Amino acid sequence: MIRRSLHIVLAAILGIAVLSGCQTAYYAVWEKLGKEKRHLLRDNVEAASKEQVKASESFKDVLTRMKEMYGFEGGDLEKVYDRLRSDYEDSEARANDVHKRVATVEQIAADLFREWKSEINEMKNQKLKAQSTRSLGEAKKQYARLHDAMVRAESRMDPVLAQLKDNVLYLKHNLNAQAVGALKKEAGSIQIEIDRLIKDMQASITEADHFLKTFK
Repeated sequence: MIRRSLHIVLAAILGIAVLSGCQTAYYAVWEKLGKEKRHLLRDNVEAASKEQVKASESFKDVLTRMKEMYGFEGGDLEKVYDRLRSDYEDSEARANDVHKRVATVEQIAADLFREWKSEINEMKNQKLKAQSTRSLGEAKKQYARLHDAMVRAESRMDPVLAQLKDNVLYLKHNLNAQAVGALKKEAGSIQIEIDRLIKDMQASITEADHFLKTFK
């Protein structure tokens, strides 16, 4: 258990290092632990997928909370607002986690493919060089499909969060039944956007599963 906890802490510290520009130190430490860039890419794709699952659940929760609010027929509206705000903040935090993971995946993928190409250029055996070049090309295609799906899903989060924030702030400023009625008119638009977000996130999660099965 202690060893696992230390490994998690180390991974978190190294994750900060790769995003802050200390890639050389980041990779050097992991190589000493037996992990090359391709292993790190797989690990972070898997982690990004898990973050997207959590974010999807969080956005579903806030949508459910809003639907409950639209059915408000009396009671403590401030409690309704507090729960909605809490769900919104959870969604915002999950979205930030997704952004960080996707950024890490992008950085490691870029570094991996740059190193791969550089090493191919060092090869003298033309047959092996050609095979490695084909492998690199296939790996880039696999990653491109994954990256497109991840970025598509990621790009939907901030507009949805902006809509949710507007609703939360409006309710904060107007804790009355009329405010709930006004927000209810916006319900259709928000639900459509959240449904699209969840659909794209699921597509990204599915693409990540495929990548993990085929990228060795």
